[in-house]
Amino acid sequence: MQRLAQRLLSIMPGIRMPAEWAQQDWIWIGFPAHADLWEENLVPAQEQMAAFANAVAETGQQVRLVVRDAAAEARARRLVSSSVVMERHPYGDIWLRDTGPITVLDGDGERRAQGFGFNGWGGKFIMEGDQETGASLAEAADLPYSRADWILEGGAIETDGTGLVVTTEQCLLNPNRNPSLSREDIWANLQRDLGFERVLWLGDGLAGDHTDGHVDNLARMVAENAIAIPRASTPDDPNRTVYDDARARAQDFGLTVHDIPSPGWMGEGDEAEPASYMNFAICNDVVVVPTYGSAHDDDAVAAIGDLFPGRVAVGLRADAVLTGGGSFHCASCHVPAKPS
Repeated sequence: MQRLAQRLLSIMPGIRMPAEWAQQDWIWIGFPAHADLWEENLVPAQEQMAAFANAVAETGQQVRLVVRDAAAEARARRLVSSSVVMERHPYGDIWLRDTGPITVLDGDGERRAQGFGFNGWGGKFIMEGDQETGASLAEAADLPYSRADWILEGGAIETDGTGLVVTTEQCLLNPNRNPSLSREDIWANLQRDLGFERVLWLGDGLAGDHTDGHVDNLARMVAENAIAIPRASTPDDPNRTVYDDARARAQDFGLTVHDIPSPGWMGEGDEAEPASYMNFAICNDVVVVPTYGSAHDDDAVAAIGDLFPGRVAVGLRADAVLTGGGSFHCASCHVPAKPS
């Protein structure tokens, strides 16, 4: 307990992580470029990510499309509107939610970029450039940058901006991330580095998710003390038990739970794909929802749209992006506006 108290004393006064629906200055979006990673899915994944960038840029919000070299920039420029800004940064792949920094506000309302260690989702995918992405994005944005002494991916946490953090035990307590840290240590780190005051521990994430259960594929905060969780749409949904467990934990915690249809079974053979409508990206005027050609796509987009009055929910195909392991939220990283 003494160690915990000492660590909590180092929390920066007033630090907080805003909710994603707070006003944003811009959003970074990663652009697929590695042919050896994406193989036959490279071209359709590029087209789907460009459609995401265009959908946000059309609303007037600034989009900064992250490309790795001149060839990727030239390809991207053929697909996106002239209002999309290009930025070159080092990255292994497009999952900026995990390799990029988390922008937080200090007690004076000033922004800073909080980075974390990254080990390729528990050593599964170690790629050149991913270790440099966070600092590079922060420098381009002129944001003060610091890197914490433990491993955390942005897709592993959700907040409603009130000091609540939602995460999964499968990911944050996984020994392939921080084997020397206890649950108590990890909670103290979340308080110290991101200013959280309450934590809701969900259990496991989706079947087939190589992130070991990122919460942004399972459950999303949609308002203060309100969370959206899928409900199984088909009898063969591989995540039925996971959804039910998450719902029970959220309700026991006192959150309002909104049901969203799941895509149902998605995959080949016995291998389930971690397809989820929960991987939507919340922007200033639009919520971009990934779709997969499921019979439940339209119902899910409508249900998510109902949760965000004042924003338009747009469903965009993300089946090619999914082959890389994630979707629109995973591949983007937003910067909140400074409080006025």
